[in-house]
Formats: sequence, C-alpha cells, structure tokens
Amino acid sequence: MQQSNSYIIIFALVLTVILGGLLSGVAQVLGPTQKKAIDLDTKKQILGAIPSEKLALEGMEADAVLDRYKAVITSVVTDYEGNLIDTNEKGGPMVAEEVNIEKNYKKALEDRQYPVFKYTSGGETTYILPTFGAGLWDAIWGFVAVSEDFTTVKGISLAHRGETPGLGARITETEVQARYVNKSIVDASGELVAITMIKGEKNPESKLGPTKVDGMAGATLTAVGVNKMLLAYLDCYKNYFEKNVKGASALSMNQ
Repeated sequence: MQQSNSYIIIFALVLTVILGGLLSGVAQVLGPTQKKAIDLDTKKQILGAIPSEKLALEGMEADAVLDRYKAVITSVVTDYEGNLIDTNEKGGPMVAEEVNIEKNYKKALEDRQYPVFKYTSGGETTYILPTFGAGLWDAIWGFVAVSEDFTTVKGISLAHRGETPGLGARITETEVQARYVNKSIVDASGELVAITMIKGEKNPESKLGPTKVDGMAGATLTAVGVNKMLLAYLDCYKNYFEKNVKGASALSMNQ
C-alpha cells in the first residue's frame, strides 16, 4: 500500500530523532574513555622524547605510564614573550597537557600558547617542547627534549598523519630519531639554527657535524618539513628559556 507524503516525512523525523538520541548517548558513554586514551597517548609521546623512557614504555601498563609521568614531569604554559600563562580562556587553571598544539598552529606566533614539560630524573633536568608543522602530505608533530642551557637535544619523538610508508613515515623510527640525540641547536657563534636533516642517506660524517643529521632516502620533502618545524618552534621558546630557566645560555639567545 502506498504511504502518504506526510507519513513518510513523520517517519523520517522520528527515525532521525531516535538515531540522534542513540548517537548522543553513545558519545556521552564513550567520551570519558576517548579522552583518557588521548591523554595517555599524549603523555606517552612526551615521555618518549627521552630515549631511556621510550624504551621503558614498551609493554608498560596504562596506569604505570601515568604514574611515571606524574613522577618525572611538571608542566607550565608560556606565551611568545616567555611569560607564564596561569589561566585558560574560561578562567580556570591552565593545564599544559590540555593545550591543543594543532589548533594553536593555525594562530599567529604571538597569539599561541606554548606548553613546556620539565622532566626531572636522576638529578638531571631536561625540557620537553611540543612542535607542529607540515610534512609532504599532511601534518607532522613531535616533542623535542633539550638541555637546560637550550643548546643540545637530549631526545626527540616524531609523528605524522599521512607520510609515505617506508619513506617519510620513517620519522617515527627509533633509529631515525636517535640521530638527533646530543646534536646542537646552536652554531659556533651561539645563534639558534635548530638541527637540519640533510638530503640523502648514509652521508659521510664530514657532511654532518654538530647541527646536522643524516637524511632519509626518498623523503627529502618530509625532511624539509621537519627542519622547518624544529627551527620555527625552537625559536618561539627562546624567550621562555631566557626569562625562566636559570643557566640558559645567553649566547643561544642571540637574534
């Protein structure tokens, strides 16, 4: 029997309301779980910037990861001028782990919020700094661990959204990231130059030096994206180190 147009419209509206209610209910139920998973992943990436911590994270249970993070990480948020930000847009306390780096990336440098994660273990302190940029196909990001004097990389964790497997996607490999450890982000005069991943792979040591690392074969454009990302973000953190970190090298603050 043919149904009237009114019946069809009413049926569609009722079905839409029911499905919408079901989806809303599912979102409310799963929301906290998803938020916890995102929080855990972020903290893993932050800890993973420290080579020894990255190794220890393998096979570690979620609660153990969170306990370890709490034990060794403290955090603040700074603005472009190096001033600490205590409150968020809603007037509540500023939480570094809740700052959305990707959303901030779309803002002007002077309008961004810059989280700083202070890692303290075994009597030594390292600062872990978030970075974000563009690879060949999509977003790339990472966390760079630098020394207190803002001169040396102690470790790095890099990730991507759509780089080519076996090529640009290799920035996530431990072997590639290990190349950055103990490299300098300043040149001989103390000027910030970050670290450059050069073209090609298995380059002789004579082509590298303190501020360069070996490249990835067939992934030059991804490497360029990483280079630009590191220089841009490290430059944004200079004022924080100059104002807030005792012992930060004055030479590395040269303009």
